[in-house]
This record gives sequence, C-alpha cells and structure tokens, in this order.
Amino acid sequence: MQLTLNQRESMNENIMIIGTGSEEGVERSQIDAAVEGIASASVPGLKERAGVVYASAEIHAALPVRESRSSTKDLNAVMRGVRPIAFLVHSDVEILEGRAPRSGMDEIMVGQLAATRLGVPAERLAVGSKLHFDNRDWTISGRFAAPGTVMNAEIWMPLTDLQVATKRESTLSCVIVTLEDATFADVDVFAKSRLDLEITAIPERSYYASIASFYGPIRVMIIVTAVLIASGGVMGGLNTMYAAFAARVREVGMLQALGYTRSAIVINLTEESVFSAASGALIGTVFGILLLDGLAVRFSMGAFALTIDAPVVFTGFVGGLAVGLVGALPPAVRCLRLPIPEALKSV
Repeated sequence: MQLTLNQRESMNENIMIIGTGSEEGVERSQIDAAVEGIASASVPGLKERAGVVYASAEIHAALPVRESRSSTKDLNAVMRGVRPIAFLVHSDVEILEGRAPRSGMDEIMVGQLAATRLGVPAERLAVGSKLHFDNRDWTISGRFAAPGTVMNAEIWMPLTDLQVATKRESTLSCVIVTLEDATFADVDVFAKSRLDLEITAIPERSYYASIASFYGPIRVMIIVTAVLIASGGVMGGLNTMYAAFAARVREVGMLQALGYTRSAIVINLTEESVFSAASGALIGTVFGILLLDGLAVRFSMGAFALTIDAPVVFTGFVGGLAVGLVGALPPAVRCLRLPIPEALKSV
C-alpha cells in the first residue's frame, strides 16, 4: 500500500528546542535568536526542501487583547509569532479563508477556535475585522484550522511583529525543527553540547503529553462525572421501563389465558422495550448531532471541539439497546410469576 504525500509528510517528527528549565511551559522559555541558524547548520538530517531547512523560529506568548480601541475589557489570547516556514513545519495547519499575515502591516491570522478562546462570537473574528493590542489595531487577514491541536485556538502573527510587541527583539521562545534522516538523539546531542546557548531538546509530542498529564486529575474528575450522569440515565431508563410494563399484569394474564406461552410473552415485551429504547437513542443522537457536534469548549490553555463521531453514536445506540433489553426482563418476571387468576384480578 502506497502512502500519499500528506501521509509521508506527517510521519516526520517535530522537535522543540527551548530554554533549559522551561520544559513545562514554552511561554517562559527564552533562547537566543541565533539558535535557529545554528541548529539548521549543526544538525544533519533535518528535513529540507528546495534548499529550505524545516526550522521554525517562534515566540509563544499569552497577551491581553481587546475587541476595539474603545473597549475596556481584556481578553486573554494565546499568540504565536512565526515566519512562513512555520506552515511547512506545522503541516496540520490549513488556511481556510484569507491569507497569511504580512510582516510590518499590523496583520494577524486567527485559529478556528480562537473566538471560543477569547469568549467572543465567531463572526467577531471574521476576515477584515480588527483586534486591539499593543496600542494599535490589528487586521485579521485570514483564518486557519489545525484540528486536534492547541494551535487551533491561537492567534498567529509575523515573528518580527510579535518580537516588537513583546519587546523581545533578540530572543525567541523556541525553535521547532522537523526530522527526516536525523533522529531525536542528534538534536539532543546538539543541545547538550552547546552549553553556551542554555537550550534543551524535547519531542513536540512529549512536550504536549507532559502538559496533558498536568490535567490528568481534571480528566479523571470529568470521566467520573460522566459515568455518574450516564448511570443516572440508565437507572432512570430502567425504572421507566419497569413502571411501563409492570402495570400490564392483567394484560399478561389475559394473554396466558388465551394460550400464549410465557416465552412468547417475554419475547414480545422485550421487542417492545428494545424498540422504545432504540427510538429514544435515535432521538438523542439527532439532538446530540444538532446541538453538540462541533461545540467548542474553552479552557485555560485554549479550546477544543466536541465531536459526535461514529464511535460515539455506536456507543449511544448500544447503551440504548442495553437499557431496552435489560429493562424488559424484571417486569416480565414480575408479571409472569403470578398465577393466571390472580393476574386477571390485578388492578
């Protein structure tokens, strides 16, 4: 099986070169601006196309922005200063609308979930709109998407412009290089051998994995909450099924008196229960897709989108069918264990 060009590109690993001691937060990192050129020349085997080495010098900063010059409310934004090479290093980024910002023109480009991160309506960050920070207005020149990454909630701007805005003309937050023939060990040896630069190398995946581990307790709490909510829904469904079928004792007694076997009655009640539960699961799926699919959720590091995909739909349907199947058995047992005369006299 042959790989497509995009699939081959995604196999290359990105390595972050950051300041020593800043492994837990690239925003706090400060390295010399010369590291980009030194790393490109010192590490053989970095990805290169048409003489361009895949080495992206970047500044990551959290800055307050405002919707307009007259606004008094600060919005917390995650900024990333980049050069055009960043679009090659970060192959997940796709420009959806407009174009990349131009240096010296007070232009920025916003991620697909940047509006959620800022807490403003999406139309407020349309191409051509403006945001105010560093005592001037910045025009939104484009919108991009990077699904499943923190970049999707960021604001990108030219590196030199962010250097001026943050007064970091001679330092960077990091340099991100893409490996081809080289390995992480090659970049790590380079970082450790240049003690004068005070830098360290870390795989980009490992960096974000360490950040994700910080939110581990919160994730566990969310999972426990979801399980409790789901358990409440299952118990409520079972109780509803029990109440609906347990009231049909006289009907079950009449069916037995007419000659229907107990197994046939159980199968009939189970079919009714499963059909009702499947209908409820279908309605819930439709509402979930309409109301929750693509819904953006904001958190401290950025934002993420909820996705109602095939596994989620399958799990919902299986849960609904399980409720229907299990919910029919207890009331069926209760109805059938009574003698026929007693069942016929039941109210």
